[in-house]
Amino acid sequence: MARLIHHYLRRQAQRRPEAPAIAWNEERWTFGRLDDVTDRIARLLCDSGLQCGDRVAIAAAKGPWAIAAMIGTLKAGGVYVPIDIASPAARVERVLRSCEPTWIVADAAAVPMLESLQDSLADMAVTPRVLTLSDAPLTWSAGSADAALDAVFAGERLTQDRLTDDTAPAHILFTSGSTGVPKGVVITHRNVMAFVDWAVEYFAVRPGDRVSGHAPLHFDLSTFDIYGALAAGAELYPVPPQLNLAPQALAAFIRRNELNQWFSVPSVLNLMAKYDVVQFGDFPALKRLMWCGEVLPTPTLRYLMERLPLVEFTNLYGPTEATIASSYYTVAEMPQSDTQEIPIGTACAGERLLVLDERLQPVPPETIGDLYIGGVGLSPGYWRDPEKTAAVFLDAPDGLGRIYKTGDLARVGCDGLIYFIGRADTQIKSRGYRIELGEIEAALSTVPQLKEAAVVAIDSDDFDGKAICCAFAPVGGEAVDANHVRSALRKLLPTYMLPVRWARFETLPKNANGKIDRRALREYFAAGCERAAQRTV
Repeated sequence: MARLIHHYLRRQAQRRPEAPAIAWNEERWTFGRLDDVTDRIARLLCDSGLQCGDRVAIAAAKGPWAIAAMIGTLKAGGVYVPIDIASPAARVERVLRSCEPTWIVADAAAVPMLESLQDSLADMAVTPRVLTLSDAPLTWSAGSADAALDAVFAGERLTQDRLTDDTAPAHILFTSGSTGVPKGVVITHRNVMAFVDWAVEYFAVRPGDRVSGHAPLHFDLSTFDIYGALAAGAELYPVPPQLNLAPQALAAFIRRNELNQWFSVPSVLNLMAKYDVVQFGDFPALKRLMWCGEVLPTPTLRYLMERLPLVEFTNLYGPTEATIASSYYTVAEMPQSDTQEIPIGTACAGERLLVLDERLQPVPPETIGDLYIGGVGLSPGYWRDPEKTAAVFLDAPDGLGRIYKTGDLARVGCDGLIYFIGRADTQIKSRGYRIELGEIEAALSTVPQLKEAAVVAIDSDDFDGKAICCAFAPVGGEAVDANHVRSALRKLLPTYMLPVRWARFETLPKNANGKIDRRALREYFAAGCERAAQRTV
């Protein structure tokens, strides 16, 4: 019988039902309770007609109930789709239209946003049923099949697996798309378990360890937070979203909860260093600190290693399409200087990283090439988009399976380790999020007062690593400033995709081919020439 992701929980519930599984504010969920609740959610979904492979949108704030809904969906044979409820309703609509869920699990925080979509989603082929995790039910779902939270406990448990194939999709994670339509990355049970099994062993995560859950549920780092904790029998401490930009509060959270493991994007660590919130010998319970999603500046790493000499530091690398991470590098000693490069290291078990030229041939050591990934973590592709899938998921030139073109540039050092160089396209990483600048430009194209607009990214000394910059030219005679354009974008894009630097032009600079000169714009913003009056905080 195939191993499936939710078997991690079942095994812990059988062995240690009273052991703590999730700590949330003053709540403590045991493995036994989590197993019981997820069984009941699964039974409710099945009894209401959920078929294997049906999608369930999880529109709920991070916490034990949202996690239970995810696992309950897996037990029912469904595919969960985490929704960023902080995103504008227009973007949520695009995700829902794409994944066509038969169910939406919603909490009180999501109800107003979903209610606002009632009319725009009226023409969907199937009206989603709704499971509400609060006393604020939606009014536009399919009537008799709706369920409130008390219905979960009124029913029975589902204890038999419906799935028998570990290559079946477990969840779909939507990332930024260059055309303005988010891309759905399909991740299977086997994809997740391959990384989790390796990581739990490599990092020596043990029963009773207290591990962080910093990433939002729609971000793939959270996959290891949740299922790594379940696999090891550790206790998960989801970090409340309001702490994300509060470095003092984050440091206090690690201290107060005596966390043994911290896993986040580097921007959070940069923020802690910038505000000097980590004391010498701080976090005495912390054993390991990992980061993934973007480059951690070496000065930040040295700051942390100096103050936390007993902690193990590991750099993880990997795009969503390769499931959580594909390579790792544990830093053996403090870098000697602020300019020393930190490699992304070597491939995790079952993975391989290739640095190839334009003919898909390996490049010599110390030569920059395109970075490709193959192996057990590779996604089957993009949800219902064979064209995009075929463009970046290729047959390996050596005949050993498929490889994914990451869009990143890298080189193999003389030490045999792989070093990340940067992006080869218009995609960037900021605060750990992968952002297609084309999606921002697609949103700008809907602002009627603009004649033209372009978005570029430049290196930033701030904690986010990259500054997104917008240059725009209004239609003649329009009194349009950066605040007006930003307000328009807020209705279409999540906060992390909004530009932070702005410049108004009469006409954007052009190159010899008559195209917008993006290089000139990058130089303009990098030189600090944008008008101070157009900056936003």
